[in-house]
Amino acid sequence: MKIVMVLTSHDQLGNTGRKTGFWLKKFAAPYFVFRDAGVQLTLASPKGGPPPLDPKSDLPENQTPAMTRFKQDRVAQEALSRTVKLGDVKADDFDTVFYPGGHGPMWDLAESPVFIPPLLNCCQPFSEN
Repeated sequence: MKIVMVLTSHDQLGNTGRKTGFWLKKFAAPYFVFRDAGVQLTLASPKGGPPPLDPKSDLPENQTPAMTRFKQDRVAQEALSRTVKLGDVKADDFDTVFYPGGHGPMWDLAESPVFIPPLLNCCQPFSEN
């Protein structure tokens, strides 16, 4: 099975001046479930490269075992730092798409004309939220 995990590239929480992005727990937990099950994963984002992390998601009180594992896993960190640009992703190459949660996706993924319509036509989308 091949899954593309689509993360945000958006790092501003509206016009509040606060940072946002993807929520680490909502990425790390499913990432390891998929990887441990032998799924072929591709990480993608609208701009490609490292997606912004919502700083609140990494506060001490929000830590989980999957987050700790992620911080110790160089393969996972490298994959996250090199997301593929959404415009370069071919929908037919994947069985499904997964959208990790966070506030950032409400801006750039909610209205992405480049990627979402063709992918929704090819496979079954699902989200952790």
